[in-house]
Amino acid sequence: MANPNTDLPLYERIQRKNAVQRAFDIIIFFLLLSLLIYRLTFLNDHGLTWLLAFLCESWFTFTWFLVMSNKWNPVENKTYPDNLLPRVPDQLPSLDMFVTTADPVLEPPIITVNTVLSLLAVDYPAHKLACYVSDDGCSPLTYFSLSEALKFARLWIPFCKTYNIQVRAPFKYFSNDSPSFSDISSDFQQDWERMKVKYEQLCHKIEDAAQKSMPCDFTGEFAEFSNVEPKNHPTIIKVMWENKEGLPDGLPHLVYVSREKRHKYPHHYKAGAMNVLTRVSGLMSNAPYMLNVDCDMFVNNPKVVLHAMCMLLGFKSEKEIAFVQFPQIFYDGLKDDPYGNQYVVLNEYMLHGISGIQGPFYGGTGCFHRRNIIYGLSPDNVESIKGTLVEDKLLEFGSSKKLVKSVAHALKGKRDPPDHLWDSIEAAHQVASCGYEYSTSWGIELGWRYGTTTEDILTGQTIHKKGWRSILWTMEPPAFLGCAPSGGPAAMTQQKRWATGLLEILLSKNCPIFATLFGKLQLRQCFAYLWIFSWGLRSVPELCYATLPVYCIITNSQLFPKVQEPAFYVLVSLLFIYNLYTLSEYLRAGQSVRAWWNNQRMARITTLTAWLFGFLCVIFKLLRISETVFEVTKKDQSSDAANDDDAGRFTFDESPIFLPGTTILLLHLTALVMILLKLQPPAHDGHGSGLGEVFCSVWLLLWFWPFFKGLFGKGKYGIPISTIWKSAALALLFMHFCRRNTMG
Repeated sequence: MANPNTDLPLYERIQRKNAVQRAFDIIIFFLLLSLLIYRLTFLNDHGLTWLLAFLCESWFTFTWFLVMSNKWNPVENKTYPDNLLPRVPDQLPSLDMFVTTADPVLEPPIITVNTVLSLLAVDYPAHKLACYVSDDGCSPLTYFSLSEALKFARLWIPFCKTYNIQVRAPFKYFSNDSPSFSDISSDFQQDWERMKVKYEQLCHKIEDAAQKSMPCDFTGEFAEFSNVEPKNHPTIIKVMWENKEGLPDGLPHLVYVSREKRHKYPHHYKAGAMNVLTRVSGLMSNAPYMLNVDCDMFVNNPKVVLHAMCMLLGFKSEKEIAFVQFPQIFYDGLKDDPYGNQYVVLNEYMLHGISGIQGPFYGGTGCFHRRNIIYGLSPDNVESIKGTLVEDKLLEFGSSKKLVKSVAHALKGKRDPPDHLWDSIEAAHQVASCGYEYSTSWGIELGWRYGTTTEDILTGQTIHKKGWRSILWTMEPPAFLGCAPSGGPAAMTQQKRWATGLLEILLSKNCPIFATLFGKLQLRQCFAYLWIFSWGLRSVPELCYATLPVYCIITNSQLFPKVQEPAFYVLVSLLFIYNLYTLSEYLRAGQSVRAWWNNQRMARITTLTAWLFGFLCVIFKLLRISETVFEVTKKDQSSDAANDDDAGRFTFDESPIFLPGTTILLLHLTALVMILLKLQPPAHDGHGSGLGEVFCSVWLLLWFWPFFKGLFGKGKYGIPISTIWKSAALALLFMHFCRRNTMG
């Protein structure tokens, strides 16, 4: 007899009330339009500076229109995992879990180990799970760490499930205060102390191995790592653990994958690694669903798979949802978000708003995908694909007959994996070779897409372009937690990579406008993609707008309306309402006033530094001067920084990325000094600089206060003297340009 609980709803979509936010959005939009009308009215009286200001403000108005569209229809989702649990375990679908790491120095193996342990311990039948770890650095240290972690996992997973431990990443669990043993059993106390000792021993083993020039003897299972180079090595695939008995309460499969790399073959960074994992897992386990996480993004809620399955299985038609994206949330974040990279407000308002259109972007981590959609399935052929598959279409997947067979099964909704993982090891080596993708559609029409350093969002847009939708799911406690960059250079490196990759997509054939005109990307979803893809472009009008007040103060010309003009009150109202509105968003999201200010400040710093360099990188690529490079962001699991007295102080290095910010700072300091010393030339026709220009210059100086402190700081907290000299030279050059224009 069928279980009546299987007919209960698994998922519910709830529309948020949004009337007040919409009203403020519209008011700000009309104030921006009023400012543009004012510029046009008096454009002939003020010349080039007003034309540039008009163009910049037109861009800001367009950007606000995109923001307004994105936040117009916010939705949130609710799942009912209790309605899923009554199903027989064999009726639950299988899941392949992917973890990617690329550099054992920037991404220490102990971080990867904790992520893997948290995945192996999720609340889901173990025989339905397989974890694949992609090591793009081909590091014997990473493999050694996973081998030692596997021994610990045999104790850790039963401990977590016996006592219903909620946080299943050991480092995070044991970093919290010790539990009070007065109210709990002696068995738990003994097991807790034993697990803590075992975890500390695991950490010491990994740390000791990392200190050695050779982390292990290259014999036995480590022999394949002898004389390998990170960018020149053969394929190494090892089945570290196989749940041969199919025990639902056992240990999930664990497979180590290091794809082949050769100097003459492009490896396409993370996208290439993800495609190899897709092919290898398709041969070994061929689960219909796939989860991918970055090496630092551990499972924080053990029921995350059940919640995701509620949404993936909660629709009557397979034509609806392609993937379920969980937001990136960070643990041990610094107080008040000094680097503006925790994205609490962005997740709360922007992503929930985009969820009300066609669905959130694919964020590259914390995402559950349907395998057949990664294989190129579109909503139009969901039903027809279950009939006869065209053989020519399957040839796009490559020359491996076993892979083609597994793809055919996946597209038809079947699974049929081999009896044992080792049965596919030879075929897995073939599909992980660096030359396998030649004359195939991998990275072009299939799998994760190539051609950009932000392969994740391009892959998501390609899925949306076919007509699929996606879902954002936020839960308490958060599903996944990761570590955000904890210093200025690391934060800027990450932002530069994002801006570069996003702009690459915008200025290519993958532009979302084409996806709307010739595909099935909805218009407002196109606006959402334009909003994020234009991050790099924003640096140009913002840089121009940041220098215009300096130019007008030095030349004593007008940029903003005078106090006696009605337009002055439009500008004041715009400034006041916008800041009050954004502040209210932070307060409603549980953030502080200081966090709001830090995020406003970092938005300007990031745009005029990291995003500007991202823009330049793309321009150089288009001019064939240089190619863009995928830069791995340094990961740090230590929570010491959060307790450090200097935590949150902006840090610098020798990178030229800090040059524009330092130059902007010096220019505005110079402009303010000129006003104080009354060194300005006479105004032309009474249109001299006034209160608006001075206020704007002071406001920018406050935004760049970390750079001001960096002028006098020492060590990593100080701007390098070489950067200061270069910035001073650029500032003098700009002042010379201003003076020449004044004399002209």
